[in-house]
Amino acid sequence: MPADMNDYFKKKKPSNSSNNTNNTNRGGGSNFESPFNNMPKSIPVWLILIAAIAFAFFIFKPFTIINSGEVGIKVTTGKFEQEPLKAGLHFYIPMFQKIIPVNTRIRLITYSNDVTSELGDKYRGFEGGLRRNRAISVLDKRGLTVNIDLAVQYSLKAESAPATIEKWGASWEEKIINSKVREVVRDVVGQYTAEQLPEMRNEIASAIQTKVRQRVEALPSQPVILSSVELRNIVLPPKIKEKIEQVQAAKQDVTIAEQEKEKAKQQAQKAAEVARGVAEKNRIEAQGEADKIRIEAQEQAKANKLISDSLTPELIQLEQIKTQAKFNEALKVNKDAQIFLTPGGAVPNIWVDAKSKEQKTISAQQ
Repeated sequence: MPADMNDYFKKKKPSNSSNNTNNTNRGGGSNFESPFNNMPKSIPVWLILIAAIAFAFFIFKPFTIINSGEVGIKVTTGKFEQEPLKAGLHFYIPMFQKIIPVNTRIRLITYSNDVTSELGDKYRGFEGGLRRNRAISVLDKRGLTVNIDLAVQYSLKAESAPATIEKWGASWEEKIINSKVREVVRDVVGQYTAEQLPEMRNEIASAIQTKVRQRVEALPSQPVILSSVELRNIVLPPKIKEKIEQVQAAKQDVTIAEQEKEKAKQQAQKAAEVARGVAEKNRIEAQGEADKIRIEAQEQAKANKLISDSLTPELIQLEQIKTQAKFNEALKVNKDAQIFLTPGGAVPNIWVDAKSKEQKTISAQQ
């Protein structure tokens, strides 16, 4: 009620004697006076009623606002209404009804022992809620403890949110998501030894995501929409990790040796190819030279045969006459020269210069 009205009611006027007498005569024995009798006649009753309703509206607040990314669940005397309330302003009857806002944005659960404030750039600015749980401890095939780091993205299905909250309660994430994820991780990882986990990482991640999705979607009405299940890290025992590193180092040495062996083999093959190329080149060049000589010899033989076929006694005699004429001209210059006649007439004369060295010197000076 407004403050001025309270002040008004506190300041009661004293009752007159006639009123007191009347009250006494009526046997009431009371001095109670209705506050409405002393109200100024200028204030309407309807205005007082509106003020009282506004005051009650403010005190009891029979409304709520559902934001985007949420749905409202109206509960009437303990019974959940199955139709979710969409974003906006909604009214209800206090003491008989209430509206529960439920987040339907994508949410994130991480399983990790790494206590940090940031989950990485991939999850920066993430909306819809964030929960951090400890890494999932799993026994491998030989009973060794292995810690698995996961990140699970999911959201509550808006259409079935009232039924989900009614059935699973406020801890629906723990009952639906967390329990299913832990069960699947233990089932999948328990099939391998700790040494096999790093090598089978992709297969394990795929199996975990597939089986978690199957178990969540198998629930009645599919209350949760599963977005992704990401295998972030496999934390092995220190001794197993050291042993795997040693094996990996040995494998790397073997790989390097194999690569060097393959490189040497390729270099040898390359050198052999070069040698074969050079030998083939030399063979081709020798063959070409031999073919050249053979062809020249064949052509020379053909020429000689043509010349031989063309020689006649008259032609030979004519050539001898021409040669003799040249000798005769030479004898005019060098009288000491000697000419020898050869038998057969093929080469009719041989010129021999019989001058002494002194004669040659004098001839050169002249």
